[in-house]
Amino acid sequence: MSIRFVHINIISKNWKNLAKFYIDVFDCIPVPPERDLSGEWLDKGTGVKGAHLRGVHLRLPGYGEGGPTLEIYEYEKMEERPKEILANRMGFGHIAFQADDVEETIKKVLNNGGGKIGKISKYNVEGVGNLTFAYLTDPEGNIIEIQKWDKYIYIF
Repeated sequence: MSIRFVHINIISKNWKNLAKFYIDVFDCIPVPPERDLSGEWLDKGTGVKGAHLRGVHLRLPGYGEGGPTLEIYEYEKMEERPKEILANRMGFGHIAFQADDVEETIKKVLNNGGGKIGKISKYNVEGVGNLTFAYLTDPEGNIIEIQKWDKYIYIF
């Protein structure tokens, strides 16, 4: 049996605006076609009666064709989420992007409608290296981590 990571999904108030944010800020690339999906098969798979969604997949930066995507969908009927944005809320916490310049990337996020949660923090993870990171939000309040390691690694 073979398993590989394929995508992560964000349910959006306005999928076109949120997709534009990730394209403009993080150089994500749209993967056609745009989706407009409904039907019994979708109701069955999602457990949502009368499910109808629209959206797009965006190729994440740093991967070639066939790499993982960020799937941004907007359901015709959606449930509200709690208003307060907290990094320690149970469930999926954030999406992280490696950046050469954390401060410049933060400016780009803020200039494109994102928001701040914390401040830039630096820490030495013994045996791993020096980490610089900050938590922000996209325009819809989804948490984004911007990070830079003194050497490129995959952890956290």
